[in-house]
Amino acid sequence: MPHLVSVITPIYNDERYITSTIKSVINQTYKHWELILVDDASTDNTLIKVEPFLSKHPNIKLFKNTDNKGAAYTRNRGTEEASGNYIAFLDADDLWRPEKLEQQIKLLEKESTDVCFSSYDLMDSEGKPLKRKVRALPRLTYNKLLRANYIGNLTGIYNCDNLGKIYTKDLRKRQDWLLWLEALKRSQKPAIGLADSLADYRMGKQSLSSNKINLIKYNYKVYRRGLDFSFVKSLGYMLVFLFEHLLIKKQRVVAIS
Repeated sequence: MPHLVSVITPIYNDERYITSTIKSVINQTYKHWELILVDDASTDNTLIKVEPFLSKHPNIKLFKNTDNKGAAYTRNRGTEEASGNYIAFLDADDLWRPEKLEQQIKLLEKESTDVCFSSYDLMDSEGKPLKRKVRALPRLTYNKLLRANYIGNLTGIYNCDNLGKIYTKDLRKRQDWLLWLEALKRSQKPAIGLADSLADYRMGKQSLSSNKINLIKYNYKVYRRGLDFSFVKSLGYMLVFLFEHLLIKKQRVVAIS
């Protein structure tokens, strides 16, 4: 029996994109998956868009929050409902390439690692390619990840059998960074990055990097509240983060033809 992959997708007022996102999972060449949709009390037609898939695909499951809880709670609930050997994440406005899961499962089994991720391409709010690619690091250690988040959440996948289910603290932003830090901490092995772009990230979202005050505030909270670092240690790591994010990590974004 092939390994089961649980794909966790939080949804909130995503009527414009959710159909394409779900189809990108259905079109995977690796077929042994379940899609866990968790609706965070949407007020638009998102659930109307989702409904036809539920009757046709028994491996697509919908759970609903009674009121709006936020991204951390919603992803954690998806993790709680998951039954897969592996857990992956896909936001409701992003897309996967058809070979995404197949390539990553093969890599995880071949390399005997617990976490892998990939490069991904950028698109605008309408799905038009921006001809830019975020290149994955070939190997990513816990200490390197502590300096800045190098895992695009839409590309990450971890071995739940080996690491157990991973839940994150209820921070407003950057919960995904905390999740992958915890995964590498438990694994004690580097994450492996695939050079191929296996997903498309929609840039219509509000970007933290576009607001330098928020960039500092939310990343400081990762160190101080998320990782329980002391005030002084958190400030020290913020200096490291700013250097890494502004001077080193930006080099991973390259133009593509």
